[in-house]
Amino acid sequence: MEDFVKHTVKRQLRRLATERPYQIVAGSAAALILATGTGAALAGTGDAPASAQTTTVAELRGDAAASRSDARVAQTPSSAPSESVAASAAASPSPSPSPKASSATPDPDLTSKKAAPKPPAKKVLDYDYQAQVNGYYCGPAAVRNALSAAGVERDQDTLASQLGTTFAGTNSAADTTRVLNAVLKGDPYQTRWIRGGAATPAQMDQLQADVVATINDGRGVVVNVAGSATDTNGRWHSFPGGHYIAVVGYEDEGRMVKIADSADGSYYSYWMSTIDLANWAATRGYSA
Repeated sequence: MEDFVKHTVKRQLRRLATERPYQIVAGSAAALILATGTGAALAGTGDAPASAQTTTVAELRGDAAASRSDARVAQTPSSAPSESVAASAAASPSPSPSPKASSATPDPDLTSKKAAPKPPAKKVLDYDYQAQVNGYYCGPAAVRNALSAAGVERDQDTLASQLGTTFAGTNSAADTTRVLNAVLKGDPYQTRWIRGGAATPAQMDQLQADVVATINDGRGVVVNVAGSATDTNGRWHSFPGGHYIAVVGYEDEGRMVKIADSADGSYYSYWMSTIDLANWAATRGYSA
């Protein structure tokens, strides 16, 4: 094998001797490579990278071709990363996997507060009716009938004393509100005034809402009325000087109300539209 390599080198030197000088240099370099062991490539057994051979030859050549060769070699990407690239990769943290989206934790304050159930379309309270004992006790009788729906028993004389009722009757809805709150805990009642000769649509809606809320709270509504009104049976009710009645139920989501009227024990209960009741209470007010 060694004789074969020597013979090959000698043959190449003889051929290059007839070429230009710079080719002789290149041939010498090639001979040097072959002599130092890379000649094994000629025998088909070597694995020296072609880029390494090209670089070596180019470095030995000083002409323009060598410069172009140098440029091509410089542009050839290396298979191994440079030290600066490796250092940069080491310094940069590897991207961490994106955290899984955590399921939203419900706010306990929101989940604990359930939506209030819708009031029933109709509700009538159980109450203990009693007619007024005289012509000016309509206020005490109305308060008494309303309280009975809440399970509270009071006699009309006691309530008349608390209301300040006289032969002229009970002064206003402010008095019925005050006494109802004195008897029941938590001051659940408030006075609503309907000023003017007729109720406005907003006042009608307010009365309807107040009746539904109060009845569903287990309490009756006391209304101070004046003038005349007609119930659903077509019966006429007229009190020019004023009167007190108790509302103990409703239907059609509050558009109709059930009235307990202490004026006539033979006809003590009837239904009326909320609109008519609101107009009946105009210039006065109610406790709800």
